[in-house]
Amino acid sequence: MEVPVDTGPRQAGGGLGVARSTSSGRAARASAIPWARFSAWLECVCVVTFDLELGQALELVYPSDFRLTDKEKSSICYLSFPDSHSGCLGDTQFSFRMRQCGGQKSLWHGDDRPYNSKAPLALQREPAHYLGYVYFRQVKDSSMKRGYFQKSLVLVSRLPFVRLFQSLLSLIAPEYFEKLAPCLEAVCNEIDQWPAPVPGQTLNLPVMGVVIQNLLPAPVVLTSVHELDLFRCFRPVLTHVQTLWELMLLGEPLVVLAPSPDVSSELVLALTSCLQPLKFCCDFRPYFTIHDSEFKELTTRTQAPPNVVLGVTNPFFIKTLQHWPHVLRIGEPKMSEDLPKQVKLKKPSRLKTLDTKPGLYTSYTAHLHRDKALLKRLLKGVQKKRPWDAQSALLRRHLLELTQSFIIPLEHYMASLMPLQKSITPWKSPPQICPFRQDDFLRSLEHAGPQLTCILKGDWLGLYRRFFKSPHFDGWYRQRHKEMAQKLEALHLEAICEAQNIEAWMKDKSEVEVVDLVLKLREKLVRAQGHQLPVKEVTLQRAQLYIDTVIGSLPKDLQAVLCPP
Repeated sequence: MEVPVDTGPRQAGGGLGVARSTSSGRAARASAIPWARFSAWLECVCVVTFDLELGQALELVYPSDFRLTDKEKSSICYLSFPDSHSGCLGDTQFSFRMRQCGGQKSLWHGDDRPYNSKAPLALQREPAHYLGYVYFRQVKDSSMKRGYFQKSLVLVSRLPFVRLFQSLLSLIAPEYFEKLAPCLEAVCNEIDQWPAPVPGQTLNLPVMGVVIQNLLPAPVVLTSVHELDLFRCFRPVLTHVQTLWELMLLGEPLVVLAPSPDVSSELVLALTSCLQPLKFCCDFRPYFTIHDSEFKELTTRTQAPPNVVLGVTNPFFIKTLQHWPHVLRIGEPKMSEDLPKQVKLKKPSRLKTLDTKPGLYTSYTAHLHRDKALLKRLLKGVQKKRPWDAQSALLRRHLLELTQSFIIPLEHYMASLMPLQKSITPWKSPPQICPFRQDDFLRSLEHAGPQLTCILKGDWLGLYRRFFKSPHFDGWYRQRHKEMAQKLEALHLEAICEAQNIEAWMKDKSEVEVVDLVLKLREKLVRAQGHQLPVKEVTLQRAQLYIDTVIGSLPKDLQAVLCPP
């Protein structure tokens, strides 16, 4: 089957793409390494089964030589099965996120930079966590001692392509449960033929040994590799979407207690996607259990709750996490076309250990007024039976515009801290980026604030003040400062390369100063060639020419040191 997918940013036409290919040299190197193409998409595939004596047990890891630590194996086993409170019969798909524990790294682990530099923040590879995509089946089977067949097929990856991998599982898992290992090996070999993902390109991904094009059944076409059906995820909490957006923006600790792991994982992923295009810098666990190796660390009462969004299904967490400031309890989903009963805002003191009703339990008061027009449009869409994907697009655009309205003033102020280009001269160190002064920024909001692009009223100043204390401000500022520093370095390199009087500059300089220039130019050149500096190819060529010119002016013994044979 062919699966067109897209790792690039959404285009106006709504098309979707993944990688067409890598460069021929890199592709040739990759093909020489066992499982290199497979590793560009997945770390491994696991099968978890239920053993009467051991409980959940890892039955199979593929490729067989991929090594997981004992802690990672244990986490995968527990996170791949719904807990006993969920009562999931039939087939269930969900996802989890777990910390890497220092086992074998993927063959492509050291090569993330080229992909991440081109990928949107939301689609970059996870550097320190594994993402697990699970297809769990529990059906009655009289041949089994427990009377049930219970097994999970798990795709372990560092790519946040939830829709792609769920679609892939829906194709391969039912076949695997019927035909077992030979089927799985064939699928893995097919994935090992896929080109690596390159943002912004589209291709067909053959799977299950069949390539279907212009025939029935039609190929599976994904409009996105990662976007969830936001409207479906947020249906019971639409009246509180903006409050939840603020909690995400501020990096507040939040527990999502849902009836099943599929509901919990999708809602957590939907919440963490609310801030796009801002990178979500906090921890999040779409599905978390009491058996997790980090259970004690994340639930301790000896310190403030960590900045994490936790998806759980066991009511035990209500008692364990009573000290957390925000708990979202979701009831059983109803698949009717009508809008379900909306959860209510409730005080945390009303949380009960048993039989806690659905609600958003928090003392938080939103800074911004609720957008009633959005709720009316969504409600009208329900009444007119507007397709859910259209409802999701409406909701996604609202959240995107809200985030952009919040971020644009920060971007404008940050840009004002960049030194003027005319202050960058070839033979002096580049000037420093001015410091970010929060009071200066807040004063700038009077004439350049979010009110220019957003009609919502409220305490924007208070929201910014709290944002400054959050991990998301720290993550955003570090990223922007890094990009500006790289731009400054690139402009300095260009200034050196455009200087016409390098020979005149060298006349009154000592050999030490000339050698220092060579070493600095070489360092900048290496960084630029490694895509860490945004410079044009012609600048790189000039830089190399300057290095050759400068070295040629030095005595032979120094030339030999700088250019060893």
